[in-house]
Amino acid sequence: VLTFFFKWRYPTGTGRDLEMSSSPLTQCLVEELTVTCHPLALQLNLLYEEVLYTILHRKGKPEPAFVADADELYEYVQKAFSMDPEEHHVILQRVRELEKPIFCLKVTVKQAKGILGKDVSGFSDPYCLLGIESKRQEPSSDSSSHPENKKPLKAVVKDMIPEDQTHRTQVINQTLNPVWNETFILDLDMEESVRHKLGELTDLHGLKRMFKEARKDKGQDDFLGNLVLRLQDLHCRNDHWYNLEPRTETHPDRGQCHLQSLMTHKKRATSLSKTQPSYTVHRHLLQQMVLYEILQHQAGSTSWDGELSKHATTILYLHAAQKDLSDFHQVMAQWLAYSKLYQTLEFNCSCLLHQITSIEYQWIQERLRPEQKAELAESFQSLLAYGISLLQKYRSVFPLSSPTSTHRLQSLLRVLLQMCKMKAFQELCTLTPNLQQMVMEALKVQGDFPSFPLQTMEENGKALVRLLVEVNGDLERCYKTWNKFFTNEIDSSMSQLTAESLFQLYISLQELYRMKSFLDGPLALTDFHQWFKEAIPKWLQKTYMIALERTQRAIQVDQLMPLGELTKHSTSTVDLSTCYAQIVKTWQQLDWPDPEEAFMIMVKFVEDMCKIALTYCKLIKTRAEELSSKQRDEGDAANRLCIVVNNVEQLRLLILKLPAQLDWGLLEQRMEGIIEPEQIEHTLHNQLQSTITCLDHEIRDVVQNLAKKLDAGISRHIQKLAASSDSKDPEDSIIPLMKFLESELQYMNQHLVQENFNCLLELLWNHVLNELTAAANQQQNSSRYYKRLKFALQVGSTWQQSMGQRPGFGGLHTANNCSLLSGFHRAWSSPFTLRLEIRSEKYGAVTIKALYRPSEQKLRVEVLNAVNLIPLDSNGPRAPFVQRTLEPRHEFPEVVARNTQCWKNELHPLFDEAFEFLVPPEKCQQAGACLLLTVFDYDKVGANDLEGEAFFPLCNVPGLTGDEEAADPARVSQTRLPLMHPKPTGDPLLKLLESRKGDKEAQAFVKLRKQRAKQSKESA
Repeated sequence: VLTFFFKWRYPTGTGRDLEMSSSPLTQCLVEELTVTCHPLALQLNLLYEEVLYTILHRKGKPEPAFVADADELYEYVQKAFSMDPEEHHVILQRVRELEKPIFCLKVTVKQAKGILGKDVSGFSDPYCLLGIESKRQEPSSDSSSHPENKKPLKAVVKDMIPEDQTHRTQVINQTLNPVWNETFILDLDMEESVRHKLGELTDLHGLKRMFKEARKDKGQDDFLGNLVLRLQDLHCRNDHWYNLEPRTETHPDRGQCHLQSLMTHKKRATSLSKTQPSYTVHRHLLQQMVLYEILQHQAGSTSWDGELSKHATTILYLHAAQKDLSDFHQVMAQWLAYSKLYQTLEFNCSCLLHQITSIEYQWIQERLRPEQKAELAESFQSLLAYGISLLQKYRSVFPLSSPTSTHRLQSLLRVLLQMCKMKAFQELCTLTPNLQQMVMEALKVQGDFPSFPLQTMEENGKALVRLLVEVNGDLERCYKTWNKFFTNEIDSSMSQLTAESLFQLYISLQELYRMKSFLDGPLALTDFHQWFKEAIPKWLQKTYMIALERTQRAIQVDQLMPLGELTKHSTSTVDLSTCYAQIVKTWQQLDWPDPEEAFMIMVKFVEDMCKIALTYCKLIKTRAEELSSKQRDEGDAANRLCIVVNNVEQLRLLILKLPAQLDWGLLEQRMEGIIEPEQIEHTLHNQLQSTITCLDHEIRDVVQNLAKKLDAGISRHIQKLAASSDSKDPEDSIIPLMKFLESELQYMNQHLVQENFNCLLELLWNHVLNELTAAANQQQNSSRYYKRLKFALQVGSTWQQSMGQRPGFGGLHTANNCSLLSGFHRAWSSPFTLRLEIRSEKYGAVTIKALYRPSEQKLRVEVLNAVNLIPLDSNGPRAPFVQRTLEPRHEFPEVVARNTQCWKNELHPLFDEAFEFLVPPEKCQQAGACLLLTVFDYDKVGANDLEGEAFFPLCNVPGLTGDEEAADPARVSQTRLPLMHPKPTGDPLLKLLESRKGDKEAQAFVKLRKQRAKQSKESA
């Protein structure tokens, strides 16, 4: 378990008042704030109150890229909102009097890697605990204030935080690299004032501990590592990998864990926070900041490039964090603000492309409320209409006399084109317009030309000359300049044949551009890749179709036979690997320079390869069924399924190699600062992981089908074994079953890959155990009946382990101690074993009465007597007594052994003693749970001598099902248990436990059984 304990330290002091002055700024927030009937000044004041509240209640260590000084932020917002100093102080004082928010820490436990394996299987079952520790810490010394002198805090005890204040993640079974992705909100005690908490809480401790699932003594699980975090070291938003620290230096390398944290507010006291959604308030604040930034650039005669100042970025970052706004809603707020301001103020619209890309990659329609969908749709339609209106007068809006006109026009066309391609645009705008047709109609609007009134013939001739000069000049500009932009950006009428012919041209120009340094003269090839941008969808579609058709043809001719002795898959996987290699080569040949467009190309390639993989799985299974239906041979059908499993496994390995072959690492480096890593994770890695999961599911289905084909034969042979004559030797009865398994599995053993054969073997072994259990539960009077079943179990276990000697297979060796110890006690306490081993009371017997009281959750055991004990001394028995324990011990760690009184010189002692154990009913109902009664002969000098032992299963104890009447002591009958001596030398479970030399628990159990076996041998 991964456990966090947090101590919270608050920075002391607040921002001081400043005397600031600024000239009035044109207000552009207008009707969108709060209720429309409010005066504009009041609306602006409410927004100003919101931003001051955000600055005042800032928490966390300031990020290096942001402004740390609160006074600088106050001065900036005073200018951005055109507040005079007096009004600023009045509002600031009012904000300081408002109730402080509840500070929360939103923690996401992402994953861990390289943790210690505590189970005998080499894995662990980790989970996480999180909580806030409110404990006063002594002020640190001067030496500890320096980072290099700080020592990592060691383990903090688990009981420092009350259980009701602790959060817990899910348990991830059997892994060293668990993935949780669980989020928790940790806040302070709402009943106490924040001021009191500021004096009480000093520090933030994050203690991480990882444990096994199986609980031990008093619920303490195995410690794996810890980590201590301090609040003053945390930023407002954090996303880091942390090293886990040990309690001791025995195993210093404890692995790493990935945490994300965000400092947020709850119950903000500002008017806008109470009346409007957080997303709406953030959008209005963003719009006001952007407006101020644009006007500042215009005042300096410069064009705004879409980048906000550090002050604006800091305020928006703090507001989004405190309001816990998702990245998607922040991007959507930016789009709405920027697209609206673009229609009123002049700036480069290329900054809208980033919002378009982000919305496209994160788009999930269901995460928006209806009013947000309507707002986003209206912004699309408004910007489209405004852009078309600009194109209708492009000659005047984008004059060639201005050096930036062509770039501005190209940016506008690109924005309109990308916006119309968005999934959000197509889903929200019911009547999706034809952009190409709209642009063509806009260009048909006539421009303004000089008028030429008719005068004399000579003047009319001169006027016509001037008219023709104007027309020719305009046509030449359209041909050389305007036509290139409209054709490249909007016209998409390129045919598939044209696109395919251009691919080789692109490759040749690319090679020429790489060798430009060896040429004397300059080459006009800058951004030459843009010439071929329109052909990319055609190239990608052609690549996909070629790979898909080749895969289909390969499956049609595949006979599902292994390629050779060392190759366990068939011919179609070779062709599929070639198809994937060709796609990778196409990606490498493209080498698209624009990183954002290259990422979109990569997404398309990955999507196509995953579609081909899933199509291959479907077709190859159909091919196997087709071949089997023609030959109708069950053995050949099973063999083909083996090849299908190996083919899908080979395909899975091909998919796993794609990130390295496509060089995702380099692409992520190129996308740094353009697309967030979470978007790359969502689009590429999740798509690949989803396909891997589907392939694993397909493999499991085919393996299960293989197992089902053998289940009927196994059941038939076990039924024959059980029905064999008692006169027949058990060794002869088991031979048909073993021959069947060996013959059926011989081919699979040779031709299935290791992991899948292990899975098949496990399914078959479970079926064998189920059939033997069903046969053993049948009431039979013949002891040889049970001896045959026991012999079949032992031989089957030996066979299963021998099959598991293939490299990498563990068989029973992968089981943990808990299951083995439970299996041992279950075997010794079952009626099946008792019927086999106990045919007389050779060592005596012990009589008990057992019942369970559900109202008290107590197990009551009465030891009545013991009879016919064997004298272990020449002088007779010294002092027999009975020891009671609940087994297996790992299931009952709190229960201690209980002893009766000693009866001196008595072979038939009458104990008549009752004992109660406080245990929950579900523990008693677990498989293998039993009461172990051990009769000893007390020895004052040496070790007590063993008289015998008996096992009593707890699963059928009266009262365990909740029936109080059944737990009446007067109704419970006595149970006489014959004593036996352990002989574990041939027990396969004990041999397996003994082989685990480094496991103390297993070795202690084996040692105990050996001691008792030795005592039994000596007594015999």
